[in-house]
Amino acid sequence: MVDELWPLDGAQQVDDDLERFYAYPEQLERPWVRVNFVSSLDGAATVQGRSRGLSSPVDQRVLRLIRELSDVVLVGVGTAMTERYRGIKRTEVSTERRAQLGLSEIPPIALVTKHASLPPESPLLTDTLVPPIVLTTEAAPAQRRAELADAGADVVVTGDEDVDLLAALAALDERGLRRIGCEGGPTLFGSLIDQDLVDELCLTLSPMLTSGDAGRIAAGTGLGSAHRMRLESVLHAESLLFARYARMRE
Repeated sequence: MVDELWPLDGAQQVDDDLERFYAYPEQLERPWVRVNFVSSLDGAATVQGRSRGLSSPVDQRVLRLIRELSDVVLVGVGTAMTERYRGIKRTEVSTERRAQLGLSEIPPIALVTKHASLPPESPLLTDTLVPPIVLTTEAAPAQRRAELADAGADVVVTGDEDVDLLAALAALDERGLRRIGCEGGPTLFGSLIDQDLVDELCLTLSPMLTSGDAGRIAAGTGLGSAHRMRLESVLHAESLLFARYARMRE
């Protein structure tokens, strides 16, 4: 187990160390799901409805790095709409780092939406260099699926009434996308936990007390057994803590 504290000062050595800390396992033979979240000290996942209120430039730097190291960014459509997602730009990832790692120039965004509820005019479709992958269901209106496909999305049916997350991960695997950086939201994270599909959690603890009625970072059924995690690394900067936990599997 690695347990280190490190001030982020912008030096190249820090960038290299961060890449080492957040590196995915080598030679993956299956999809590896890494979930990235930020939380307040009292457990809130949002401030005034958005996670950006808990974030900071340092946290955004780590988020960008995780995107740089991922084959694909997985996110629920509700979170994508609330946080105003658009396609990832070349200026938001290091194409040089991705090339050195043998990754595509820009990672696509994969959206989980059982009703195919992404508007065709969304910036994820109109302001992107890489078409998004829409993971949806047979129950989603056929016209909506067709409109998204016509707008350039790679529409994949992965379940009947609900998105089958195992099938969704298999679809990403078929496309060579095994390093999966999941950015939530809480419902998607909770579903991944319920099905024991989380391999790793990268949690930023923001130095804020928020109170209020904001939800927690995971909102699932809670019907399954608890899953034990192992601490891999701890970093700190500007009173934020960056913890990385890996799933303990037999």
